[in-house]
Amino acid sequence: MTAVHDIQRVIESFVDAFNRGDAAAIDEIFEQQGVLVPAPGQPMSGDDRRAAQKHLLGFGLPMRADVRHIYVAGDIAQIIVDWSITGTTPDGYEIDLKGTATDVARLGEDGRWRYVIDNPFGTADLTPPA
Repeated sequence: MTAVHDIQRVIESFVDAFNRGDAAAIDEIFEQQGVLVPAPGQPMSGDDRRAAQKHLLGFGLPMRADVRHIYVAGDIAQIIVDWSITGTTPDGYEIDLKGTATDVARLGEDGRWRYVIDNPFGTADLTPPA
């Protein structure tokens, strides 16, 4: 199997775990010190990362992800993914989240790829409105 194929499977596992609402499975896809950036400029790791992930899972809506690019250099990969979470939550709130993630994964000594950085809004414009 190629590294790109292995990384594609990690992305599929992430989406599957998200759509099942399985926070523990998502956490296993991250390195221990892995970072989630749930909003531009707000990196979170550890318990804060897990809480942010649970918040997103709490919408109870499926995620869709389409991989644009995977670039591999040795044991590091950059992943570009278009994603969306759209629908009505069980509480009746309309959700329409989407973005193009710029993520980083690393191949561990155990042969598994894990997210180091999950930046779902990686291409978002951080410039404040005029």
